[in-house]
Amino acid sequence: MMVIAVEKPTKDVIRETDAQSIQLAKTLLRTARYGALAVIDPTSGSPLASRVGVATDIDGTPLILISMLAPHTGALLADPRCSLLVGEPGKGDALAHPRMSLVCRAIRLERGANEQFRAERRYLNRNPKARLYVGLGDFSFFRLDVERASLNGGFGKAYLLDRSDLIVNGAINGALAESEQSALDHMNSEHLDAVMVYAHHYAKADGDGWTLAGFDADGMDLVSGDRVERIFFPKPLETQQDLRKTLVEMAKAGRAAAAHETVNS
Repeated sequence: MMVIAVEKPTKDVIRETDAQSIQLAKTLLRTARYGALAVIDPTSGSPLASRVGVATDIDGTPLILISMLAPHTGALLADPRCSLLVGEPGKGDALAHPRMSLVCRAIRLERGANEQFRAERRYLNRNPKARLYVGLGDFSFFRLDVERASLNGGFGKAYLLDRSDLIVNGAINGALAESEQSALDHMNSEHLDAVMVYAHHYAKADGDGWTLAGFDADGMDLVSGDRVERIFFPKPLETQQDLRKTLVEMAKAGRAAAAHETVNS
């Protein structure tokens, strides 16, 4: 009698995308200060990787500022297909820390265009040291339009994400972009006490010197030196007017929680 061996099906290593994985992916993207950019070398067709500074547009699209003298810039102009890897290695085994690879198409932003002004403003809020070279003629901003992404949340935590999982669409983006800088300046000059509440209570971050670096429909970004923290709003903003109300409510709730902890300590 012939015995036929039947192979057992291998376990699918890709987990179902859920709200927790999407939030982790957005956090990795919004908190990235730099990333590994992979392009296609036009002369050899081989992969070419380089480290680049990173920020995000109001909708979550990655923004990079690169020199026309760099090989990867010429590669993007010849073929806009690229990939961006984000995620800090942290202490210990680097492979145990979350990271995400985004498949993108690069679009160079024309100087003087509204998109370029917004990209420059948001990029410098995140990377203020770039002011040293942002005005040089050979530097240009690129948007990396996300097509899909692969998220590794650590050992055994792999997810595939679509563009819609990472990028926020809607009319609110334009309204927020117009008022974002004035709101940031106001909060950072007049309400640093509330910013500290956001940092300490919601981000569980220690230390002082925290300032707000960006608002979007999902949440806000805080910076202190080279440190970046992401805080999500209790619910996404529907209109630009929701921003102030949400910030006030979060500050109030954070102060109440801190007072309660003090009483019970």
